[in-house]
Amino acid sequence: MKNYLSLLLIVACLMTFNVAAEPLSVTASDSIQSILTAHKDKRVTIKLKSGNELTGTVGEVNSNVAHLMELSGKEYYDAVTSLKSIEAIVIRTKN
Repeated sequence: MKNYLSLLLIVACLMTFNVAAEPLSVTASDSIQSILTAHKDKRVTIKLKSGNELTGTVGEVNSNVAHLMELSGKEYYDAVTSLKSIEAIVIRTKN
């Protein structure tokens, strides 16, 4: 399952959608939490297991939940999602 998630994350990163581009590297010890924490204050798209997507700026992240601010299409709203419900993180890596 962990290998599947890592592969899914790499594939999702190839399908980028974000404003700030920067290199992305994934190591064996990375997790959804560590990747979101490393991208704090940057825009990402989170694909949820339900099939929904949330695009916004990463706020606080802890071992249970992630806070997304300034949601795309819902600029007056923020979202908090369970890390367990995240299937992939899409991060723009090229301009």
